[in-house]
Amino acid sequence: MLNLAWAGVDLTAGVVRLEPGVTKNRAGREFPIAALPPLAELLKKQRDYTTEVERRKQCIVPHVFHRDGKTDPLLHRRMGRGIGKAGVDGLLVHDLRRMAVRNLERAGVSRSVAMKLTGHKTEAVYRRYAITSTADLSEGVAKLATLHESEKAARTVLPFATAGKR
Repeated sequence: MLNLAWAGVDLTAGVVRLEPGVTKNRAGREFPIAALPPLAELLKKQRDYTTEVERRKQCIVPHVFHRDGKTDPLLHRRMGRGIGKAGVDGLLVHDLRRMAVRNLERAGVSRSVAMKLTGHKTEAVYRRYAITSTADLSEGVAKLATLHESEKAARTVLPFATAGKR
């Protein structure tokens, strides 16, 4: 994302296109930002900022993430500091991808769609990102218990017929 160019962002269509060769696995993909309004809003604000910088400096700024029009070699480090300020010390920027996978899993997104969104080519690598916590396991058992209770309530208990009587 540090090298994301405006050429790949279509705010009107609500899509970010990552061209083949620019992603970690070299495969291109689309990410529908319109379906996630906070992300779409962030990119619109960044576009407004970029337009202001372009007017002020009378130049074209090709990258979405920049510092006053220039690529920021310290952006990765700055993101890390921002994560610390957000109160999640110890979280690495790369952990955000793992968090995205976990959130997609918890939201019930099909694995094939989640893999396409996150750019995982193989299920084996994707599974390494899909960490299951104790809370997830407890939630799963609670859902199972709810299912059993609803089935139990739906059943009608019929008395057994005694032998020979009808």
